[in-house]
Amino acid sequence: MESKYNPTDIEARWYQYWLDNKLFHSEPDGREPFTIVIPPPNVTGVLHMGHVLNETIQDILVRRARLEGKNACWVPGTDHASIATEAKVIKRLKEQGINKSDLTREEFLKHAWAWTDEHGGIILKQLRKLGCSCDWDRTAFTMDETRSKAVIKVFCDLYKKGLIYRGLRMVNWDPERQTALSDEEVIYHDEHNKFYYLRYEVAEEPGKYAIVATTRPETIFGDIAVCINPKEEKNQWLKGKHVIVPGVGRVIPIIEDRYVEIGFGTGCLKVTPAHDVNDYALGQKYNLKTIDIFTPDAHLNMDTVEDELQENIRKYHGMDRFDCRKQIVEDLQALGLVEKIEDYDNKVGYSERTNVPIEPRLSLQWFVKMKHFADIALPPVMNDEIVFYPTKYKNTYRNWLENIKDWCISRQLWWGHRIPAYYDADLLAETGLENYPDDKIIVSETKPEGNYVQDEGALDTWFSSWLWPISLFDGIEKPDNKEINYYYPTADLVTGPDIIFFWVARMIMAGYEYVGKMPFKHVYFTGIVRDKLGRKMSKSLGNSPDPLDLIERFGADGVRMGILLSAPAGNDILYDDSLCEQGRNFCNKIWNCFRLIKGWEVVESQKSKVESQQAIDWFNAKLTETEKEIADLFSKYRLSEALMAIFKLYCDEFSGWYLEMIKPAYQQPIDKATYEATLAFFDRLLRLLHPFMPFITEELWQNLYERKEGESIMSASLNDANGDLLDSDGHRQSSVLNGEILKEVETLKEIIAGVRNVRASKNIPQKERLTLISPIALNALVDKLANVEVTMHGDSTGNCAKFIVGTTEFAIPMDAFINVEEELKKLEADLAHQQGFLKGVMAKLGNERFVANAKPEIVELERKKKADAEARIAALEEAIKALKG
Repeated sequence: MESKYNPTDIEARWYQYWLDNKLFHSEPDGREPFTIVIPPPNVTGVLHMGHVLNETIQDILVRRARLEGKNACWVPGTDHASIATEAKVIKRLKEQGINKSDLTREEFLKHAWAWTDEHGGIILKQLRKLGCSCDWDRTAFTMDETRSKAVIKVFCDLYKKGLIYRGLRMVNWDPERQTALSDEEVIYHDEHNKFYYLRYEVAEEPGKYAIVATTRPETIFGDIAVCINPKEEKNQWLKGKHVIVPGVGRVIPIIEDRYVEIGFGTGCLKVTPAHDVNDYALGQKYNLKTIDIFTPDAHLNMDTVEDELQENIRKYHGMDRFDCRKQIVEDLQALGLVEKIEDYDNKVGYSERTNVPIEPRLSLQWFVKMKHFADIALPPVMNDEIVFYPTKYKNTYRNWLENIKDWCISRQLWWGHRIPAYYDADLLAETGLENYPDDKIIVSETKPEGNYVQDEGALDTWFSSWLWPISLFDGIEKPDNKEINYYYPTADLVTGPDIIFFWVARMIMAGYEYVGKMPFKHVYFTGIVRDKLGRKMSKSLGNSPDPLDLIERFGADGVRMGILLSAPAGNDILYDDSLCEQGRNFCNKIWNCFRLIKGWEVVESQKSKVESQQAIDWFNAKLTETEKEIADLFSKYRLSEALMAIFKLYCDEFSGWYLEMIKPAYQQPIDKATYEATLAFFDRLLRLLHPFMPFITEELWQNLYERKEGESIMSASLNDANGDLLDSDGHRQSSVLNGEILKEVETLKEIIAGVRNVRASKNIPQKERLTLISPIALNALVDKLANVEVTMHGDSTGNCAKFIVGTTEFAIPMDAFINVEEELKKLEADLAHQQGFLKGVMAKLGNERFVANAKPEIVELERKKKADAEARIAALEEAIKALKG
C-alpha cells in the first residue's frame, strides 16, 4: 500500500469497479426492497453544494440498506425544467442572431433538444465523482417516452373525472418568460416602497377630492371604481357619487363593500380588476368591466383604453411598468393631484425562476381542482403513516393543504409536455380561444381526426414530477406490472423543505390517486447550505464553492464527511472548508492505522496475552454497543450523529485506546489470535463507515483479506460482521458481561489518565516506571498503558501524588520527583475549590423547599456530589498533612 492516502486514483478505480460489476443495479427478487428516487435535478444543471448534501444523504441510506441485506434501488433521472431550459435556449438563439418569434414551434424544439443533448446529464456524471451509487441503467428523463405518456394519460384521466378545467382566472404572470406561474412558484421579498396618496376629484362636487392610497400608481389607467366600507364614518359623504381618475379622465363610481378594512389608509380603495386578484373578485361581484393595460412583457398598452381618453394617456404607451410609475407620479405632481408620498414596507411577489416581479394577470389557463387531492393527502401525514423528519414540517404541510387553491398547470412555453387539448380549427376561427365552448374541446392522448389544432400551452414541469415515483416504474401505463408492485411504495424521500408544496405534497396526492398507496414511507428534509457567516450560498455573493474543486482537494469521502458533520435533519448547514479538511484528515488517520496493523509481524504459535484478551473483550463490547447505537440513530434519521458516533469510536476508542492496548513492543511480533481479532474489528468498523465514506472503506476492505473478483464491501453484510466474539474460555459473551467489561475498562481508563496527569504535572517521562498504590486489584492493562507497578500494600501516607476515580483514591509515591512547596500550593488550591463546591451543595440540601419539591433523582444526584466532595476533601487534607510531615 502507498504510504499516503491518494483519493484521486482510488476513487476513479473503485467507482469503475462498481460499475463493471453492476453493483448498483437492482432487479426484483425475494429480498426486502429499499427504493429511493432521486429528486430530479434540472437536465442542464450542474452540481452545487445543495446537491452534495442531498445526494450524500441519499447515498448513505442506500448503501446502509445494501449492508442490511435489502435489495436497494436508487433511481436517477433529470427534470426537463421548462422555464429554465427554455430561457437558456432563447439566450443561445439570441447569441446566434435568432429570435424565438422567428421560429415555428417545431423549429424551436429542435434547438431545445439539441441543447438538452449537449448539456443534459452533466450533473449525473458529476454525481459519480461524489460516489453516488445510483442504478444508472434506470436513468430517466421527465420528457422521455415513458414519462411523457404517463403525463398525457394522467391529464386526460383527470379531465374526464372533472378534476381538470379551463378557465379565465387571475394568475401569477412572469413578464420575462411571459408565462403563468402557480402560487408556489412565487417568492415574496420584503421591500421598501412608497405609498402614493392620489387625489380623485368628485365628479358631483368639483374641487372636492377622495384621497386614494396606492403602491402602484402605474395601474390607474385600468381603474374601474373606488371602493369604500359602508360602515366607515369618514367616507359616508362619498356614497352614491363618482370620481375622476387623475391624469386619465375616466369617471368611475364609488362602490361599497366590507372588503375595505376600516381604519387602513384613507379607506378609499382603487379597484383595478385586471391587475389585482382582490380587485378582480370585487369586479366579478359588482359586474365591473375589466381593462388590461399591460402587454405580456409588462409594458403599458394604451390600445385597450377608451378612445376618448387617448389624448390624456397616449404618451405612456409602450413604457415599462416601472418607468411609467415614475413618470405618472411626476405628471400627477405637476397637476397637483398627489396629496403626499410616504415610505411603506411591503411584500412583493417575484418569479421563482426569473427573479422578476410577477404581475397579477387575467388569463385563460388550465387548472387542477385541488380540494379532492388535499382531502386524500392530508390524513396520511397527520396520522404519521408518512413520517416527516423533522416533524415540524407537518404543520407547514397541513396549513397549505387546509388553505389550498386550484393549481394552474398551463404554461405559455414550447419546451415541455404540450397540453393534449384540441380545438376545431373552423370553430376556433369563428369564436376565438376565450369564447371557444368547453363542451367542444377534445382532450385526447392522440390527435383526433379532422381539422383540429392543439392547445399551444405546455404543462407545468411539476405536473410530470408529481408522478415521478410511479412513472419511474411505468406504473401509469402499466399499473400492475412487476416492478411497480415490488419497488413501490419507495422507502425514503430526501429533499429540501422549499419544495414541500411543489413536489412532496403533490407526489403524495398522485400516489393515492393512481396507486392507492403512499409514494414513500419517510421524508427527510435537509437544511439549506450556508457559508460560515450564515449567508445562503449564491453565485452573486461568490460564496459557493465548486464541489468538484472540493473533491479534487479533499477527496469525495472528505467532502461527504465535511458536509454531513453539521447537517442535522431540517437545520441549515454552516459550511466551511475546514469541515472537508477534517474529513480528509480522518481518511489519513484510518489509512495510517491500517498500515500500522498490516505492518505488524504475526507469530503463529503464541496465544493472546492477558492484557490483549482483556482489550479484545472490551472493544468487542464497545463496538457492539456502538453498532446498536448507530442502528437506532439511523432509524431516527439522525445521520450526522451516527457519523459522529463512528468517528468517536474510531478515533477515541479504537485508535486512541484499543491499538495502544494490544500494540506489540518495539520490534516485537503480535500473536495471531490478537491480530485476527483486530482485523475482524477493522472489518466491522469499515462496514459501519462505508455508507458515509465509500471509497476509502472499499480500498481498505479489499486489502484486509484476500478477495475474489466482483466482491465488494457494498454487498457485504452488517449482520455477518456483528455478533459477539468468544471470550478466552470459548463462551459467547452476554450483554450483561459486555456491560460489566465496559464499566470496568472505563474505570481503568480513568486510572490510566490519572497516572498520565501526574506524569504531566511533575514532568515525569513515560519511560520512567512508577509505583501505583491501589486499594483494589487492577488488571494488566493499567501496567502496560501507564507503565506502573501496581501494589495494594504500599504506604500512601508519605509524599504521594494522589488522585481519585469515583470515590477510590490512588497514590503514586513522589519522594524521587516531588517539589514539596509547589505541590502544597496545588493541593491547597484544590482543597479550597472542593470546600467551596461542597458549601454550595450543602446549601442546596439544606434548603427544605428544594428537597421537598425537586425530583427525587435530582436530590439524589446532589447527595452523591456531597459524598464525592467529602471524599476528595479528606484525601486532599491527608495529602497536605503528609507533605507537611
